[in-house]
Amino acid sequence: MTAPALVCPAALDIYDRALSLAATGRRSPLILRGDDGREARVDAAQWCLDRRPGDDGLLRRCAGATLDIGCGPGRLTAALLRLGRAALGIDVSAAAVRLARQRGATALRRDVFAPLPGHGRWEHLLLADGNLGIGGDPAALLRRCRELLAPTGRLHVELEPPGSGSWSGVATLHDGGDGPGAPLSWARVAADDLDPLARPAGLRTVANWTEEGRWFASLTPDERH
Repeated sequence: MTAPALVCPAALDIYDRALSLAATGRRSPLILRGDDGREARVDAAQWCLDRRPGDDGLLRRCAGATLDIGCGPGRLTAALLRLGRAALGIDVSAAAVRLARQRGATALRRDVFAPLPGHGRWEHLLLADGNLGIGGDPAALLRRCRELLAPTGRLHVELEPPGSGSWSGVATLHDGGDGPGAPLSWARVAADDLDPLARPAGLRTVANWTEEGRWFASLTPDERH
């Protein structure tokens, strides 16, 4: 999960503070609460690790130039660079970009829906750590990824477990304190709901896998679109 495109300043401030705290090695909870009362919880400290369990499959699949969308503190971008692969991270959070650069990652403060380098030429795109939720409209994000990919490129996404249900809309982001939180447009996409979103975006699924309790898929441009 990372701060989405056009995120409100209050939500971005919560996210920035959580990352800055996590970078010191302390627990830093973030809670996303939907209007139906359901909650998604994550510890931002997980994103500051050098490796999360389940990262290996993603890294193996990114054999060429990779754009890490919503890179956060740069865990995956830096890992790819250490493997000798070209990689660029983007995030709308100033704290995320600062932390990514501190760990040696190449990162820019950019919105995925704004102009980006390498448009239409990226060999791999990453949407890890729940980042398919960016902006609250997975269909729009998948269309944007289709534009960024090279004709033979691949998009690698992390998903919710099948059967867990998908959701999109405006939730409230909290930091675990007593504050009121801040509105945040976000989405959660279950593995069994991906294809109906991908096909209209001109993408088709070419691989599915699980690793360390995490669910993933790889997609490529569909030549029929």
